[in-house]
Amino acid sequence: MKMAPMAALAAITTLAAPASAQPDPKALAYKLPDQIAWQGDPVKGPLTYALWGDPAKPGPYAILVKWPPHQMSRPHTHPNDRHVYVISGTWWVGTGQTFSPDTTMPIPAGSVVTHFARQWHYDGAKDEAAVLEITGEGPQ
Repeated sequence: MKMAPMAALAAITTLAAPASAQPDPKALAYKLPDQIAWQGDPVKGPLTYALWGDPAKPGPYAILVKWPPHQMSRPHTHPNDRHVYVISGTWWVGTGQTFSPDTTMPIPAGSVVTHFARQWHYDGAKDEAAVLEITGEGPQ
C-alpha cells in the first residue's frame, strides 16, 4: 500500500513538469546541427564553419572542419600553431612532404593534436566523416 502515494507523487511531478522554453537570446545564441551553414565543396575537400574570429585575418580564431569520407589534403604547412580537437569520426594524419594516405595515423574522436607552425603535414578522412574544432592565430 505504500506504493500508491509514491505512484501518485510521480504522476503529479510528471504532469507538473514545465514545458521547455526557448532561451533568452540576450543570454545565449545557438545553432542546432542542421542549422550550421557549412562552407566549401565536399567533393574538393573539407567543409568549414567559423565559430569566432577569421582564420584569414590576424588574430585568434576557432573553426569547425568537416572532412567528408575519402577526402584528404595534400602536404602543406601553416604559419602558426593550430590546436585540434577531434569531435567525431576518425581523423587521419600524416607528416612530411610526400603524400602517402596509406601510412597516415588514425586519430579517434576525443583526441587533441597540435600542428606546429611551418611543419609539413596532410590530413583528412577515410571511410567515415571526421569533424574537428581547430583554434589558432590567423592568418593561417
